[in-house]
Amino acid sequence: MQRNPYLPLPMKLVKNFTETSDKLIHTFTLQFLSEEDEKSFPYMPGQFAEVCVFGKGEAPFGIASSPTEPGFLKFSVAKVGVVSTALHLMEEGTIVGVRGPLGNYYPVEEMKGKNIVIIGGGFAFTTLRALATYILDPRHRGDYGNLMVIYGARNPGLLLYKDELAEWEKRSDIDLVCTIDRPVEGWNGRTGFIPAVTKEVSPSSENAVAIVCGPPVMIKFTLPVLEECGFKPEQIIMSLENRMKCGIGMCGRCNVGNKYVCKDGPVFTKAELNQLPNEY
Repeated sequence: MQRNPYLPLPMKLVKNFTETSDKLIHTFTLQFLSEEDEKSFPYMPGQFAEVCVFGKGEAPFGIASSPTEPGFLKFSVAKVGVVSTALHLMEEGTIVGVRGPLGNYYPVEEMKGKNIVIIGGGFAFTTLRALATYILDPRHRGDYGNLMVIYGARNPGLLLYKDELAEWEKRSDIDLVCTIDRPVEGWNGRTGFIPAVTKEVSPSSENAVAIVCGPPVMIKFTLPVLEECGFKPEQIIMSLENRMKCGIGMCGRCNVGNKYVCKDGPVFTKAELNQLPNEY
């Protein structure tokens, strides 16, 4: 049974890991306190949750872990406000509240049998990491075709999940393309902005789905490239994570046209978004 979305679930912070060289993004591993609590929190890649720091408030964050990784949840959080700052300063062992899971998720069932192209920029790679991890799990990998992941950041120090990226590079069942904006000494990967690199690798649209998440400007210039590659609006899936607010559609601050991103999203196809005002 899914939890009451109004009630936070107590979870223990078991790891507070600094992801980036500027120390502004940390990944938090939260442990369920019991098997019953874990069973009451069924989630899928693409969903998010409200993380509550008692006495400070709560904020929405995409879930970076995959349901194929039992026992815990992961959130990668940038230090930008009261709640995120409190999280960054939090000691391991502290109890926090987690309200969710909230929103919809990437259509993993509909994507079966298709080639998958994942495109992410900056710290918006969180739920995309969850999706890639889900697909790469031995229980699911055979359900999908080729997997290409295009991921970029301003510089190497701002790439998330570096150890996992290194492991993905060794695998034969994933085509990983990492890029940084400008050349840096010691960097041997690609250089260039996500839209330009996507155009260079030119992913095939045949029997494929492209999932895009990142800064709005990245999305804006990547979508035309995908269209040039032959992707139709119904083949492009986007996550409007930057519009998430209360998570249950009560505050009304997440609406785009007649849709509430917190309830109807944050995952939409480009075809769905084409029917809405260009407010995202």
